[in-house]
Amino acid sequence: MNYKSYLFILFAVGFLFACSPPPQQTETVKPDWSDNPWPEIRKKRISQLLPEAMKAAGVDCWITIGRENHNDPIAVHVGAENAGGTAVFMFYLDDSGFHSLAFSPDGEATSLDELDIHDEVIRVDRGASAVQVAADFIKEKGFKTIAVNSSSSNTMADGLSYTQRRNLEEALGDYSSRLVSSTDLVYEWLSIKLPEEVEILKKAAQMASDFQYEAYAMIVPGKTTDAEVAKFLKAKMAEYGVTDAWHPDQNPNVNSGPDRGHSHATDKVIMPGDVIQTDFGVKLYGIWVSDIQRFAYVLKDGETEAPADIQKYWENGKAGSRIALAAMKPGVKGEDVDRAQRDLMDANGSLYVPWSTGHPVGYVAHDVGPNLGGARLETPRPAAQKLLKKGMVFAFDGFHTWKREDGTEKTISVEEMAVVTENGAEYLIQPQEDLILIK
Repeated sequence: MNYKSYLFILFAVGFLFACSPPPQQTETVKPDWSDNPWPEIRKKRISQLLPEAMKAAGVDCWITIGRENHNDPIAVHVGAENAGGTAVFMFYLDDSGFHSLAFSPDGEATSLDELDIHDEVIRVDRGASAVQVAADFIKEKGFKTIAVNSSSSNTMADGLSYTQRRNLEEALGDYSSRLVSSTDLVYEWLSIKLPEEVEILKKAAQMASDFQYEAYAMIVPGKTTDAEVAKFLKAKMAEYGVTDAWHPDQNPNVNSGPDRGHSHATDKVIMPGDVIQTDFGVKLYGIWVSDIQRFAYVLKDGETEAPADIQKYWENGKAGSRIALAAMKPGVKGEDVDRAQRDLMDANGSLYVPWSTGHPVGYVAHDVGPNLGGARLETPRPAAQKLLKKGMVFAFDGFHTWKREDGTEKTISVEEMAVVTENGAEYLIQPQEDLILIK
């Protein structure tokens, strides 16, 4: 090899290293939020996913009532978020297929029609009852099962107030006996995400991960507090125009001390020897959220890597994440995913962890869908008995809990996000492979 070739190789290698991002981190480009994909995605969800959900739930009609200043939590999903008066949104199946109607006060009907969400917007004169007009239509069609949003187990299917329910029953008369809960319908519908939504959730997950790597890089051991790390993440959210994935007081949860559960960041100073947990998520377009945890270890003087026990706990938690992912397949119960990990935790000597292995995520941090938990409970919650299906998205943890020297407990919970596919499950983004080291 001649001298010039040698120099060229050195230059090329140096250039590659100089330009490569840190492990597990990508360049976060500030997005343009002006072109919100939700209107088109919502229409597609209604036309493609809702009919299948109604069939699965055995329902031939579903009505949602929108009311000003007291709207249903499902409103944004059906186009009822701009109710200026009481309006009824109806979806039904008959011999000719799937249909969607909106019975709207005349003043709001024009704008609702322009949204082009529903097959038809039926104008209701001011002073007349949209509920009564919808009830008369139901009687005319002779629907046998009329789903309404009253549910004891699904908050997204429990938006019908007592007075709305009473008024509807009065308008329906004898047909009120045909009312059923929309619990199963809403579950089937909201638990599945379109491929376009999965792509957005990937961006939300990557952003949450990248911001955490940046936050860990600004820590000065002995000076920086958990609350200051959380403040840094809040500033990144503001800079990129995104909002909190859950309640702002608990997002992010930065904890360099013993387990505190889901909580706020405190003024604890981050010290050498600490294991830092950050639980963080962002909301994109005001609709889709992420839920990601990243872990770091603060090196003591003279250390170049984490102590063997801490490293082992990390590897155990990471193994738990991998085995949970492998268990996520269509047709598998949420409880079974939890069991796969807890069997490994027991084998690795982890203390008991009270939290579920994982939960659905998408429109909220704890979304509608199967709960990945219950394997060690005498009576698992019903959601843990639900089957995983293609298109479901989960945030899930790889756990290992140990007893600290002061008698308190610390849990590594390698939280990632994954989507269930036809053949199994896939991480939304590159998972955390190595414990982040802070000098």
